Amino acid sequence: MAQAAPTPGGMTGPGSISGRRRMPGRSGFTGNLPDIFDARVHRVAKVAIPVVLGLVYGYWAAANRRGGGPITGWNILFGFVTALAFIVLCLAVAQFAPLLKRELHSLVKSGFAGAALGFLYSQSGESILRSAALGLVTTAAVFLVFFYRYYTREDGEGNRIR
Repeated sequence: MAQAAPTPGGMTGPGSISGRRRMPGRSGFTGNLPDIFDARVHRVAKVAIPVVLGLVYGYWAAANRRGGGPITGWNILFGFVTALAFIVLCLAVAQFAPLLKRELHSLVKSGFAGAALGFLYSQSGESILRSAALGLVTTAAVFLVFFYRYYTREDGEGNRIR
């Protein structure tokens, strides 16, 4: 069996991507990665991703509320209103959270995630205290992840260092 020739980045095999170099002892790719999408794709994705997530979220909330019963007009309306609220809040968080300091930035994004999950859980008929507890635990866990990410990749003023 013939061995694959190394690519310009120094990697071999069918999954290698030319132009990217793997640093010894580190996982993943480093260096200047090319952006394969143009600015138009990024602009569309900034809106399309929250819309798709909102539609899935609205469907999920309506299904939880329905509890396996028949689909009604009110259930469909509830799903679309929930989807619209999720989309608007998601776009607002994506637009304004990066303007905040890293602590508040992390808190806003994690608060949105915790509230969204807590609301979904409350639609299943569980107690509001259990839903709130799940939302708070989710908020705390997501906050730790986001804070770590922003703390290790920003300086004190919020400028990216990597």
